[in-house]
Amino acid sequence: MGPALIRQEIRIMRFEEILSRHERRELSQLEAAEILGMDERTFRRWRDRYREEGAAGLLDGRIGKPSPHRADESELERARALWEEMYGDFTVKHFHEKLVEQHGYKLGYTTTRVALQRSGHVQPAKRRGAHRRKRPRRPMAGMMLHQDASSHAWLAGAAPLDLVVTMDDATSEITSAFLVAEEGTASSFRGLAETIHAKGLFCALYTDRGSHYFHTPEAGGKVSKTQLTQVDRALAELGIEHIPAYSPEARGRSERLFRTLQDRLVNELALAGITNIDLANRFIAEVYIPDHNKRFAVPPEDPTSAWVSCRPEQWRDILCCRETRQVANDNTVHWQGRRLQIPPSRLRPHFAKTKVRLNEYPDGAIAIFWGPHRIADFPPTEEANSSRSEAA
Repeated sequence: MGPALIRQEIRIMRFEEILSRHERRELSQLEAAEILGMDERTFRRWRDRYREEGAAGLLDGRIGKPSPHRADESELERARALWEEMYGDFTVKHFHEKLVEQHGYKLGYTTTRVALQRSGHVQPAKRRGAHRRKRPRRPMAGMMLHQDASSHAWLAGAAPLDLVVTMDDATSEITSAFLVAEEGTASSFRGLAETIHAKGLFCALYTDRGSHYFHTPEAGGKVSKTQLTQVDRALAELGIEHIPAYSPEARGRSERLFRTLQDRLVNELALAGITNIDLANRFIAEVYIPDHNKRFAVPPEDPTSAWVSCRPEQWRDILCCRETRQVANDNTVHWQGRRLQIPPSRLRPHFAKTKVRLNEYPDGAIAIFWGPHRIADFPPTEEANSSRSEAA
């Protein structure tokens, strides 16, 4: 006898006992119904069926028969086959989205997840630990952004690369994301430039205390408020507050985002057959980010936006590395092992011994300024291009 039949037999025996007490006037209809966990109408219906047909009248006719709502086993078998063939590294949620979008799949997520668990293809999720209250989001988009990087094997068959992501705190919208060989000042400026170009200026940036973000006089201590990094200096000029994180937990929203990206982006890149960093960055910008934001971004609490429009000429010469250099006697400037020759200018015969400002932009291009005058431009070197495009 199966478990369902055993439970049904126990239920009938209990009903017979309560019905007997009711007929002896020990229990009213209401009291009998409450003991059995049903309403009075159901109790009367059961009583009448029992009097007409005996215990057989209380049997559940559905036991032993397949449910008319049972999932199509052939469709579940097709899902299991696709999992084994193409999607074995995906999360079940991501897998179900692909089934629906690309394979015309009709069954629901929960049905699919349970079927994969029963067949041993996936393991049930572990129970969550004690509840921890999340830090409230900022109410308006553009009030605070997160910027962080995650080192991971993002491309199949390649060594780990850094994925640099900039995200709005209020909405979880990704405003910039790209792969680089190693995060640093240039990648931070690139993420900020892409964000400001697309959305405008924002109020505050929340980052870890990496050396390209902050100077920290004592390891693990407070960041310096007087000794500024290039990123610190640029944000101050743009009027953007720079907020340091003092614990991994404080960056929880970024950490959760990277877990999602490691589950999804790696598989999306592999599914598209992308192993080149330049193609990967194009795919991330044009395909992945719009789809991710459509699925995961949330409306802000306050629909009023804190973004402020800003023309490129207002920020382009701020979001770059700036250094002051003295021009050599041969009218050149030394920078990162390069000798940059200043071309002839109508401003003066030469610039030897003068102080000039050198700007190195996120793409590796260089400009030299004498006061307000831009006196020289140099394109990115081959080495700079290859270091940014290098895939392990």
